[in-house]
Amino acid sequence: MDNELYDYSPIVDRAPIHWPDGARVAFYVGLNVEHYQVDRPSTSIFPGTAHLAPDPLNYGWRDYGPRVGIWRIIRILDRHGIRASALLNSDVVEQHPQIIEAGLARDWAWLAHGKNNSIFQADMSIEEERRYLTEVVETIERATGRRPRGWMGPALTETFHTPALLAELGLNYVLDWTNDDQPYRLTVPGMLSVPYTVELNDNTLFLGKGTSGPDFVRIVEDQLDQLYAESADSGRVMALALHPFVIGQAFRAKYLDQALERVANHPGVWLTTTDDIAAHFAGASPLAESAPAEHDQVS
Repeated sequence: MDNELYDYSPIVDRAPIHWPDGARVAFYVGLNVEHYQVDRPSTSIFPGTAHLAPDPLNYGWRDYGPRVGIWRIIRILDRHGIRASALLNSDVVEQHPQIIEAGLARDWAWLAHGKNNSIFQADMSIEEERRYLTEVVETIERATGRRPRGWMGPALTETFHTPALLAELGLNYVLDWTNDDQPYRLTVPGMLSVPYTVELNDNTLFLGKGTSGPDFVRIVEDQLDQLYAESADSGRVMALALHPFVIGQAFRAKYLDQALERVANHPGVWLTTTDDIAAHFAGASPLAESAPAEHDQVS
């Protein structure tokens, strides 16, 4: 079947996007704040033990993130005045509450990122998924004092009903469809897609491709330079996806620092969050949709 969630729209045929204060590139850090279940395989670096429960090799590698890696990343983000767009597993609320406290102190944007990164909702029925999403969203709202506006599925997973179910809950954008350098409207009323990236992503670059630290810095620079060059007439979005158990390793941290220094000091860059990107795009567009809560529920 063809994808009915969005229409084809060549980037060269669109109305111009203008970011605040004349900025040309809207830059955000998508910080994956995740929890993994100890008795289920998830993102495994070594398949030889992935079937075991517990699996100390793989679980411990991932668990380095909330214990150590994220605190390195936080210091680096603070140094460059960057607020994270936190892609938050709701289980983190109970398992790692100190991270929630740190994000609240820094006014992070909080996106719902599923319950944990061991459970995907791809095979759920509509009612199962509605209950699941409601629990995730309400847990994050109770912990942060604000209802998430955005969603990214664990491993970018959705069902065909996910965006409409999220609209029922008052969310208005998703990151799962990594097919553009600009936000765009989904066919679900009130819902946007905001660019995320599986390319400019520490997991893909370091673990999937064996990228070196200096090459990572160069890749970030090259991405920014190209998007800036293309944005003379219409703004672009640059996402940098980070995982604390990857970029938070001691030997990689300085390269994140160097990359963000290049971005933060580049002219024409709006250091922002996905919430603000979505809000600005929706508000500046003459075709902005009405609030998602006004639309009929999925049945």
